Amino acid sequence: MFNNTSSSRGFADQFPRNLLANIIYFLANVAIGLLLVPYFVSKLGVAAYGLIPLATSITGYVAIVVQSLNTSVSRYLTVDLQREDYAAANRTFNTALFGLSAVILLMVPVVVVVAWFVPSIFQIPAGQESGAILLFLGVCTSFLIRSWTGNFTVQLFAYNRLDLQNLVNLVNLIVQTGLIVFSFTLLGPDLALVGGAYLAGAIIASGVSIILARRICPHLIISIHAFDRARVKDLCGMGWWVTVNQIGVLLFLSIDLIVVNLLFGATSAGKYAIALQWVILLRGMAGLLSGVLTPTILSCYARGQTDSLIRITKSAVKLMGLAMALPIGLVCGFAPQLLTVWLGPEFTYLSPLIVLLTVHLSINLAVLPLFSINVAYNRVQVPGVVTLVMGIGNIALAVALPLLTGWGYYGVAAAGAIVLTTKNAFFTPWYATKILGANVHTFTRSMIPGIVATFILGGVVAAIGSFYSLEAMVPLAAIIIMLAINYIILIWICGLSAFERKIFKAYIPKM
Repeated sequence: MFNNTSSSRGFADQFPRNLLANIIYFLANVAIGLLLVPYFVSKLGVAAYGLIPLATSITGYVAIVVQSLNTSVSRYLTVDLQREDYAAANRTFNTALFGLSAVILLMVPVVVVVAWFVPSIFQIPAGQESGAILLFLGVCTSFLIRSWTGNFTVQLFAYNRLDLQNLVNLVNLIVQTGLIVFSFTLLGPDLALVGGAYLAGAIIASGVSIILARRICPHLIISIHAFDRARVKDLCGMGWWVTVNQIGVLLFLSIDLIVVNLLFGATSAGKYAIALQWVILLRGMAGLLSGVLTPTILSCYARGQTDSLIRITKSAVKLMGLAMALPIGLVCGFAPQLLTVWLGPEFTYLSPLIVLLTVHLSINLAVLPLFSINVAYNRVQVPGVVTLVMGIGNIALAVALPLLTGWGYYGVAAAGAIVLTTKNAFFTPWYATKILGANVHTFTRSMIPGIVATFILGGVVAAIGSFYSLEAMVPLAAIIIMLAINYIILIWICGLSAFERKIFKAYIPKM
């Protein structure tokens, strides 16, 4: 492994630190996310609460070009730095920095217009119109700021300092949450205050990311003279197809809440957002786990180590599936009990919706490590087109299914599960094997253990929940801990190969 700076100590040694930082950030995210939902519901009401996740959904569409260019920059800058080609890295960095600055300035009027027309587009609770405008304005602006400083967090990613990336994210999360609670206590609950808290968190976190990037990677200097028009072609060529793919992803993951609001109203969207919170937490957990591996995949590509890349990614898909089977099975099996402890028994009617939204994640989260292969090999055109086409199909099905069947927002959830699972169960693993020249069933076989484990664990958990009263936090937490310990022991003994145990041990921090 390269040792470019004193802060970059080699990928193998950095794995445990990254995982530990991921766990800390994830636990903080879970704790704050779960506590904020009942806080918002009690202070704002279900209908107004639903506007907050709706605002974050719209944000993805507003800044889609910026996100896609950041993905492209991550790929090129990581390869340049891993090859110690600092001249090329400076061209990539400055081209991206000044190019993204221009794009973001062009996005500012778009953000203002979208925020202004929010009350006309969506169903907003009476009296919340001005607060909704400021909420959307604050959330969208904060996202653009974080996207601009993505040029600096890419440097942390390139040196595999995901622990510092999580530190930046943690600062953002703590500032956001602290300001929301403080301002609500001082001034009273208001959606506009939530938008302001998001904006303040983004500004402070961005400052921290710039400072850390300068310390970790002093080789990159801001200079307009390093702007390279030829590099623009490379970044935009890949960025265009990533944009196409990103649009499709958003049509998969960020359309359901919008459809529910437009078809069934703000109150239904608020109820749907409550159930969707568990999906967000599970996706966050899986994203952090897969993110630990991404720098290694890019490093293997930069070194031409295809055999190692296949072996590591194959094991990563299996480990991801088995790891996510535990929380998915627990959420599905204990959905009524979790809702009772979390929000109260009056919300247990949402438990079937939670199961419908989460059970298919045993497939759709296991394949996350495979997406890094597309980026590493710059093979993003075909996935982009496929994702976009199926994303459009998801919209059509999300609108048609509830209207034709009368299922309401359950039809929207079912549409997303059907289309997304079809794509990731067949196309995603097949295309990864095509890029790598591996056997067509290489990654499909790796997904099966996680799927089986999810359904077995979910069934066992549901049976336990039906026999025992677990409507208080302490007994529910105790049984969850006991099940988790037994599951981990069983998987360690029966579910992992020697190579996979070796990978797992590499992630455990040394004393």
